[in-house]
Amino acid sequence: MSETARNIGLFGLVAALIVLTGVVQSWNTALVILNMGLVSAVMALGVNLQWGFAGLFNVGVMGFVALGGLAAVLVSMPPVGAAWAAGGGRVILGLLLGAGSIAAAIFAWRALSGRTRGVAVTAIILVGFFLYRAVFDPAVEAIESVDSASTGYLGGLGLPVIVAWPVGGLLAAGAAWIIGKIALGLRSDYLAIATLGIAEIIIAVLKNEDWLSRGVKNVIGLPRPVPYEVDLQQSETFAERAMSLGLDPVTASGLWVKANYGILLAIVLLIVFVLAQLALASPWGRMMRAIRDNETAARAMGKDVTRRHLQVFILGSAVCGLAGAMMTTLDGQLTPSSYQPLRFTFLVWVMVIVGGSGSNLGAVLGGFLIWLLWVQVEPVGQALMSVIASPLPDGSALRDHLLASTAHIRLFTMGLVLLLVLRFSPRGLIPEK
Repeated sequence: MSETARNIGLFGLVAALIVLTGVVQSWNTALVILNMGLVSAVMALGVNLQWGFAGLFNVGVMGFVALGGLAAVLVSMPPVGAAWAAGGGRVILGLLLGAGSIAAAIFAWRALSGRTRGVAVTAIILVGFFLYRAVFDPAVEAIESVDSASTGYLGGLGLPVIVAWPVGGLLAAGAAWIIGKIALGLRSDYLAIATLGIAEIIIAVLKNEDWLSRGVKNVIGLPRPVPYEVDLQQSETFAERAMSLGLDPVTASGLWVKANYGILLAIVLLIVFVLAQLALASPWGRMMRAIRDNETAARAMGKDVTRRHLQVFILGSAVCGLAGAMMTTLDGQLTPSSYQPLRFTFLVWVMVIVGGSGSNLGAVLGGFLIWLLWVQVEPVGQALMSVIASPLPDGSALRDHLLASTAHIRLFTMGLVLLLVLRFSPRGLIPEK
């Protein structure tokens, strides 16, 4: 079988499984899987840029995804006027004081030397910290006390939510630049620990800084780039078209909204995929793979390895931030507690490894396949265990154990798929050329 035919067959299998989901379960479920598969494929492309192109072991994926979700709130939600009046200006002043103190400390460190440098930097940091807290803390308290049950935060800019998608990528790219300047000089295992720790810091900030995005109270009701179901249901034209197709308006509105989301997400995936393919085939892409395969030889040829690593780290993180903004828009809410390493780090890494590290087409396939399995394995496993346990009497310890084990079948399946692929196709289902 040729490589092209094999790739078409793999994507055809995934498409057939999604269609089978629509036939057996519901088309709403199939479209939900398809849409999250599109988002997952974008995330996998971002990680593949870092690992597949450059060999950077980033396990802080969820931090950049969360920053993309934060961008959706900061850009699309309307500003809360009462909160801005209570302390918005003082919060900005406090943040500027904090940033200015850090900049002054860096300048002093570079300009001075000897014992004077240490004393000056310490004094600047201490004075700056106390000034920052004196301005920032009262402002935050005032903001969070403004109707804390429903708002209690500054809100956003009130712009169209589509604008938040590239902003999410820019926000993640900015964070990646800072992180890269600190951590990219580390060895690969230390880089993994550093990125994981920094991602946890980002999540902790989102959970605790209520003035920014309501913390664990969540921001709900994000604006949408597609129509609302209730508006479609109230449209006589839409209702007539739905009934002419044999669908009730409620079901048809849900399918139409999800299909519109799918079109938008597919366009973004196509753009990111084409750009990633162009980068891979360019001299820059060949240089990145040369650095990945042998850093010492690349340095000997005059390549600035650290600078190139920083470039690809920023690009991959920006793609993950873009995917995070898309996912938050799709969910319609920002829920910081949902950003778990299992969902946004382990799962995305499985997508890249199973699809084929270094292969953009493989990353897309892995995104769709692994997300489909992640969603469908538990209900299918539960039905299978029910059939297996049906001959056993009620109250049987073995029956109870079998039925309780379905909660863990997702992890078992992910591990099994990963082991099988690594055993029989070590370079992934669609390996790098």
